[in-house]
Amino acid sequence: MDVAALNFRWSQALVAGFCAAGLREAVISPGSRSTPLALAMLRQPGLRCHVAVDERSAAFFALGLALAQRQPTLLLATSGSAPVHWAPAVIEASQAHVPLLLLAADRPPELQDCGANQTINQHRLFANHTRAEHHLPLPDEHLPFSYCHRLAAQAMAESQWPQPGPVYLNQPFREPLVPLDDCPPPPPVVRCQVSHPVAVPSPAHVRQLAAQLCQAPGWIICGQLPKSADFAAGVTALARHLDCPILAEPLSGLRFGHHDRSRLLVRYNHWLAEQPIEADCSPAWVLRFGRFPVGRPLQTVLNASARLHVLVDPLPGWRDPTNQLSDLLHADPVLFCQAMLNAGPAVEHPGWQATWQQRETQATRALTPSVITTLLASLVAGDAVFVANSLSIRQFDCDSGHRGINLEIFANRGASGIDGQVSTALGIAAARGRVVALLGDLATQHDLGGLALATGLNATLIAVNNAGGGIFDHLAQRQLPEFERGWRTPQTLDFQHAAASFGLTYQRADSLAQLAEHLKTSRQQGGPDLIEVILP
Repeated sequence: MDVAALNFRWSQALVAGFCAAGLREAVISPGSRSTPLALAMLRQPGLRCHVAVDERSAAFFALGLALAQRQPTLLLATSGSAPVHWAPAVIEASQAHVPLLLLAADRPPELQDCGANQTINQHRLFANHTRAEHHLPLPDEHLPFSYCHRLAAQAMAESQWPQPGPVYLNQPFREPLVPLDDCPPPPPVVRCQVSHPVAVPSPAHVRQLAAQLCQAPGWIICGQLPKSADFAAGVTALARHLDCPILAEPLSGLRFGHHDRSRLLVRYNHWLAEQPIEADCSPAWVLRFGRFPVGRPLQTVLNASARLHVLVDPLPGWRDPTNQLSDLLHADPVLFCQAMLNAGPAVEHPGWQATWQQRETQATRALTPSVITTLLASLVAGDAVFVANSLSIRQFDCDSGHRGINLEIFANRGASGIDGQVSTALGIAAARGRVVALLGDLATQHDLGGLALATGLNATLIAVNNAGGGIFDHLAQRQLPEFERGWRTPQTLDFQHAAASFGLTYQRADSLAQLAEHLKTSRQQGGPDLIEVILP
């Protein structure tokens, strides 16, 4: 078999193996050495391919697809420095437990370490940020195609369990790269069905905790979690059982939906900052689900810690930046809540919930209209919202409240970087059909090239222009004489011209009323739209 035909049939077998294992989305950055793989992906039935020239944008777009669908997305780049541009998204996916398949083409062994053009050492490109790494051989007609099928199924499984995240595959090719004739397809894939265990909580540990938590009042704190109706029902039932409030972040999946929200506290950043907790009113225990909180006031409470600090985490690893954990249960959160409900009778702590509800009500009354409240008023059931890092997510945490409609809130809180915010939001739009993204001016500028991916997508991008890094107005750097130049960094980018360059409709809002009108128009007409909100 000639080399070009072998390269293509080998690539077909690999891609077909991914699809047999459940792959449905792929993001391709064009290149020469990756031609056999790109051609196989573009011709694979049932695989939706997105093409993105910029590898960094491509990686964050793939991250958005995987975030929204909770399934692996395949990412392809050519050899050399091209896959290195994936690094920020790979780190985010690793930290946030998002499954990605990273497939890089490479030069053959005889072109390594000899000064050949566009050739680097592509081993361990992402060091400790991948769940597995596979360096494939050159396509070999003496190896059965079932090898490619098995490796693809294995990589898919490794990206999803025991700890979801990126898996890296490196595939070398010799030239020629383009098959001249139609090649017969490789033999069909025999699908390997993979199932994963569910972490059951230790009955003895649950009984011990149930006995301890019923003795005094405490808090349940819920950070970033995948949205789940089963967990929402389970944790609210547990809160009633323990007669305690739930401090729920917007990424917890608890603020929006039809479940019982009567015990939710969502204004805690306001009242914790304004009125410190008295010693005789502090929670005796905290029970945490999900990632560590976003807001500094709640972080401060956790750092002070209660006598009992319990974390329920279904994933392996140790997530305790406070160094205050008293109990760690590696268990499915829904099964844990059910086990706790069955471990003992319900308790009552008279006045405990009312104490915090009173502070919540006072903070709610003091709130004034904002970009966040205006945005939320425009949303309907089923909408997806992406919130950028830095000031945007913190303001959303403070002002978003809770409502009885189903919304899903996304953010890149794994490494919490500024990179790739636009591209991630557009990946979510491609997966969900529509997204509304709340971005800062610097986050939008940092990923300006991501706007190239907006064509044909129903996306409303809100760029809040507060003249630079507004987050630093709340940090100690604001006292420095070099603050304006070194941290606040106001920019002069014209977002109207940027939108026009990439084919987006542009609107400017100088008031909340204008923002509301533009959001209404954007929904009616469909995207992609860029709305610039000018703040003093």
